[in-house]
Amino acid sequence: MKQIGFFNDEQHLKQCRYFSADFKKKRVQELEKNLVSISDICKVHKVSRTSVYKWLYKYSNMAKRQERQVVESKSDTKKISNLEDRIKELERVVGQKQLLIDFQDKMIEIAESTYKVDIKKKFGSQPSSGIGAPGKNLGSK
Repeated sequence: MKQIGFFNDEQHLKQCRYFSADFKKKRVQELEKNLVSISDICKVHKVSRTSVYKWLYKYSNMAKRQERQVVESKSDTKKISNLEDRIKELERVVGQKQLLIDFQDKMIEIAESTYKVDIKKKFGSQPSSGIGAPGKNLGSK
């Protein structure tokens, strides 16, 4: 490449490029809809991040309404999506476990009523007959 002062041709062309207002507005709309990231625009169109942020400030609907736009990287979006999927999976497992617990409780109720035996120890209930009261010594005076 041919050198022009301190810059080569590619750097010189990059500095002299001009983007129309429509082009800039279109890129800002893509950013607002989260279709692309700032990094993507910088790489594809060989534009500095500073320029893209200037476009955002100038052409963004949110900037005109004095609203903040949260620009997430795709990795953050992917992490959030994965965490949401994990939450759904855990909720499904908890639901299955609750169904199992409910089923077992119902089976214990049926067995208790069928066999007339206290299978499930309930707090505050009287001890079953046959052993006597705990703590009393039957063989002493």
